[in-house]
Amino acid sequence: MRPALRLLATPASMGSKSSLSESLALLPPLQLYRRILRVHRKKLEPEMRLLGDGYVKSEFRAHKSVDNPLHIIGFLTEWQLYAQKLEGDSWAGEKLDKAKLDKMSDQQLGQLYELMQAIRNRDGEGEE
Repeated sequence: MRPALRLLATPASMGSKSSLSESLALLPPLQLYRRILRVHRKKLEPEMRLLGDGYVKSEFRAHKSVDNPLHIIGFLTEWQLYAQKLEGDSWAGEKLDKAKLDKMSDQQLGQLYELMQAIRNRDGEGEE
């Protein structure tokens, strides 16, 4: 990810209704990455932290060489909103927004399904 400094100074409220994000500028990728891992350490139980850390690491690694500014802003905005929700405990029991679900590619839907299966297997619901 090679974001320009001016891109990082834009508000994180693009398409978001969250009052937390309206007043904050986007964090640089490395700071955001560290913040997410720190929040995982504080808020998630060990099994969920392992799953979450692995996912965050693979996503940031996969987006490391993205050059499209809109893609970078969208990526950083969503991860920053995720970190804010985890810090505020507003994520528990929250349902996925239908508009975001409709925008997902087939690959993203597949990843979401795999995540759901991993959580169910961890909780013992997937066992037959």
